[in-house]
Amino acid sequence: MSKLRLLARAVAVYILTVLALGALLFLPAGTLHYPGGQRLMALLLIPMLVLGVVLFFRAPALLEKRLNSREKEAVQAGVIAASALMFLLAFVLAGLDFRFGLTHVPDWLTYLACALLLVSYALYAEVMRENAYLSRTVEVQENQRVVDTGLYGVVRHPMYAVTLVLFLSMPLVLGSWLSLAVLLAYPFIIAARIRDEERVLIKGLPGYAEYTQRVRWRLIPFLW
Repeated sequence: MSKLRLLARAVAVYILTVLALGALLFLPAGTLHYPGGQRLMALLLIPMLVLGVVLFFRAPALLEKRLNSREKEAVQAGVIAASALMFLLAFVLAGLDFRFGLTHVPDWLTYLACALLLVSYALYAEVMRENAYLSRTVEVQENQRVVDTGLYGVVRHPMYAVTLVLFLSMPLVLGSWLSLAVLLAYPFIIAARIRDEERVLIKGLPGYAEYTQRVRWRLIPFLW
């Protein structure tokens, strides 16, 4: 893909993300003056823009991979669909929660969640720095090798571990316990993705089976 086409695609995806997230949060809230929604938009979209710019200039091939979300594996396509439904419900419920004052998250917990979200985003960027093969789809790429250093020496799927913290902090940033209840489905959804992904990698990526013996934990150290 040419740099111009990559830029156009990245900009289009970013604009669609802004519009979709804003609609899912502020339309149910019935107002643009939704502090939780404003916080989440800023904490997610500003780092996303910075990361996208960095990738465009320093790792355009990785940016192209991250923009590709068409899954070939049937199990993974189901995981993506379940995730999309989960986030749709979580964001809409958060807006309705604010609109009708159904639940309340303490301020200190909201601030803690904001900090966790930013830390997890920084770790997200670090994982991408460590692994240039990070496609959004489950596949074995040409000349791919096993990455087993850095965060990959702690757990086999650090990207998913980071998103676990990132996504579970979002409803607290939004100030909604109802939204958190929906997003608690995420660990189970991502566990299904990991199991199927490891099946593909063990079958198609030389050295991955041995890697699973060296690094025992898939997602959370000492737990799973």
